[in-house]
Amino acid sequence: MKKYACLLMGLFMANALNAQDFTQYFEEKTLRVDYTFTGCADRQEIWVDELSSLPGWSGRKHHLNEVPLGGYGQVTMRDPESGAVIYRTSFSTLFQEWLETDEARTLPKSFENTFLLPYPKRPVEVEVTLLNKRLQPKASLKHTVNPEDVLIHQKGTSHITPHKYLLKSGTPEQCIDVAILAEGYTEHEMETFYQDAAIACESLFEHEPFHSLKDRFNIVAVASPSRDSGVSVPRLDDWKQTAFGSHFSTFYSDRYLTTSRVKAIHDALAGISYEHIIILANTEEYGGGGIYNAYTLTAAHHPMFRPVVVHEFGHSFGGLGDEYFYDNDVMTDTYPLDVEPWEPNITTRVDFASKWEDMLPQGTPVPTPVAESAKYPVGVYEGGGYSSRGIYRPADNCRMRTNDYPTFCPVCQRAIERIIRFYTE
Repeated sequence: MKKYACLLMGLFMANALNAQDFTQYFEEKTLRVDYTFTGCADRQEIWVDELSSLPGWSGRKHHLNEVPLGGYGQVTMRDPESGAVIYRTSFSTLFQEWLETDEARTLPKSFENTFLLPYPKRPVEVEVTLLNKRLQPKASLKHTVNPEDVLIHQKGTSHITPHKYLLKSGTPEQCIDVAILAEGYTEHEMETFYQDAAIACESLFEHEPFHSLKDRFNIVAVASPSRDSGVSVPRLDDWKQTAFGSHFSTFYSDRYLTTSRVKAIHDALAGISYEHIIILANTEEYGGGGIYNAYTLTAAHHPMFRPVVVHEFGHSFGGLGDEYFYDNDVMTDTYPLDVEPWEPNITTRVDFASKWEDMLPQGTPVPTPVAESAKYPVGVYEGGGYSSRGIYRPADNCRMRTNDYPTFCPVCQRAIERIIRFYTE
């Protein structure tokens, strides 16, 4: 009986925290924490870089101690007196992707990472945890943040980057705030940027469930200027001085377009309401990248701009995995086959019940033959997550697999809708 009483008490406390008044612990401000993640494949460390205060809070004021997806890392805020979790968020990083490269086996590096947290009224304990591909903790850091610390940098009260809203559906408390940033656009090219940002916005809301839930979003275009026009293309020995130093050939993959200057991104957004970030690169080269709860970065002037920006936002906002694979790769090291991936649209079938098993029509063959894809719009199709064997996707084709497919599959649509509702309900 005592065991069950304790369990019921724990459930009561969790429900009470979910229902708590945001103002019990937090100010109507944002705590920006900049970290440096350092190390190599064998050992990683986390270091605090800088604390900043931003006006207003654009994040959620409910589900405070929950995360919609696990990601490859989490930031947890605790009340030191009670030990209660008062806020939690999850993420993935470019650093963790780099740890899987050959370079990481021989050379240590450091990467910038920035997280936005609600500003505490009293000192809080903040813990950052990084997970490996087996979803096991590999590095962690605990530190105390005193909101009265005079060295917390006040940002966003002056020198705010020029911007204009493309969609204004409500207040930050009511809506998800997405900022679209300019990368590689000079001061004289900002009208082109605003046109490109409008195309990105239009492309996103052509897709379900964004189309049906459009009234839950605010979209702001932020005209962050660059000295040079275009972005760096290392394979062409073409290097530019741009706002965020983005470049192709990330990890020596020619079409992988990213930036490691995360602090510069957030500095450009200081004073503007934002939760999620899309960066448009002024280039005709093909490529892009999307990192969960970090940013989407995509080439704005390639013919595939429209589908690619939506695909990459599927990564950064929806936490969706890539559903494509390479026929000659029986297995890659990206996903251990005895661990269920955290992404909602791929599975190793280790814990398929936690994925889309409930969406399978009765009698669906598992694995589902591609030849029967017309009969089974939702199935268990082998091949995904870059491997042709051992990893399964929910549909034969989807926006997360190819650029020419016009929609997200039903499983991806449900996953995105769940996240939208998590943030707004």
